[in-house]
Amino acid sequence: MDLFLPLVFLSVILIVLIFKPRSDGDKKLPPGSFGWPIMGETIEFLFGHPKEFVDKRMKKYSPDIFKSNILGEKTAIICGPEGHKFLFSNEEKFFTVFRPHPIQRLFRSYNNKSAPDPPPSGAGSKDDVKSIKQPGFFKPEALSRFIGVIEATIQQHLRAHWEGKDTVEAYPLSKSLTLTLSCRFFLGIDNPERIARLVHMFDDITLGMHSIISNVPGTVFYRAKNAAAAVRKELLCVIKEKKQEMAAGKKAQDVLSHMISFSDPSTGKFMPELEVADKMMGLITAGYSTVATSMAFLMKFVGESPAIYNKIRAEQIELAESKNPGEPLTWVDIQKLKYSWQAMCETMRLVPPLQGTFREVINEFTYAGYTVPKGWKVYWTVSTVHMNPKYFPNPEKFDPSRYEEGKISTPYTYVPFGGGPRMCPGKEYARIAVLTFLHHVVRKYKWEVLFPDEKVIGDMMPAPEKGLPIRLHPH
Repeated sequence: MDLFLPLVFLSVILIVLIFKPRSDGDKKLPPGSFGWPIMGETIEFLFGHPKEFVDKRMKKYSPDIFKSNILGEKTAIICGPEGHKFLFSNEEKFFTVFRPHPIQRLFRSYNNKSAPDPPPSGAGSKDDVKSIKQPGFFKPEALSRFIGVIEATIQQHLRAHWEGKDTVEAYPLSKSLTLTLSCRFFLGIDNPERIARLVHMFDDITLGMHSIISNVPGTVFYRAKNAAAAVRKELLCVIKEKKQEMAAGKKAQDVLSHMISFSDPSTGKFMPELEVADKMMGLITAGYSTVATSMAFLMKFVGESPAIYNKIRAEQIELAESKNPGEPLTWVDIQKLKYSWQAMCETMRLVPPLQGTFREVINEFTYAGYTVPKGWKVYWTVSTVHMNPKYFPNPEKFDPSRYEEGKISTPYTYVPFGGGPRMCPGKEYARIAVLTFLHHVVRKYKWEVLFPDEKVIGDMMPAPEKGLPIRLHPH
């Protein structure tokens, strides 16, 4: 018994020595802590509020840069507008894309350079879009042809799920709508029953992308792994159906059809079906939950702000009255909805649909007087600027007027879509989806948020705990 405590103490010392991070020589590394052996600071990063995780360390170590160990990787967190500018300006010089190990495991047919990299908002990563090697699906000229499909889908959704209802839960309905839009855009399918089966699966995948890898039943990652397998199986069926349709001469303009028909110029080989399925799963994951989150919280903030609601509705009615009855929206129309988009921008500032993304250091660099070695990871996050009163006075207030021309004077302070060459290519897709939805919903309804103090759960992927129930008041 007398030897018990000394043995425990010795064991702890041995563990620390065994798992002590390798020395990076005499380099002046960023200040900070790698945390516990093996786990590092992963637990606090995943389960503490992201803004608090960052703020605490910026105050303790440096407002410019600090180090940590997140998800098993030595990581430098670069902070503030200057940090964003440095990161966005040096893609491929110092940084390349990196997906945390849970993402690599979930999207198993991807190697590290082609796995999904969900952006802060919008659909699809720059790398995934480039890997398709097909016409620019996210360019205005391509998206403008899809606006009619988006509008028809939204009108059908409102008729099926909103008309005749006294109350609805805005968040699950937003998820159902945005997944339907993603499936139409990426897969070319419009089967409500089939899409309804996928909603919870994509929810589980999204949560598992930032989780501790564990194959224990009941854990977040275990559910995500099973969901990914189920979605992969469903997508393989869709791919086979799509190939049969194409063989029968049916023309399709969706992303999946182009990916199936693409062959590598150097080998003449087509992409394996499993790889196609994983790439589609990555694109849909990126284009689904982030847009749904922003759409739902926009409903919350606008529903709680009658004056803002009235300004949005006036703008939307003005647009509608400038068109012939039943005439569909166009790309030009979407660009006219400036105040509505400002409200969306303010929503993404207050509730970022995704907190940030990782990069891998491919060449050692020095920033703010500190050296970050090759092989380390860099974490980019909106948490260092979006709620900072230095850049956004009264940061807790929902105020769309912040985005009037010339009001944001400091560059790189508002970055929900990232920046530089890896800026989210789905920004315009997100704009069209949300503004088209807003165009129809505010002209049909005024709404009342039933639980203004409803708790927001989920740190990496925020969600209203009760599903955001609202009471509808038809016009």
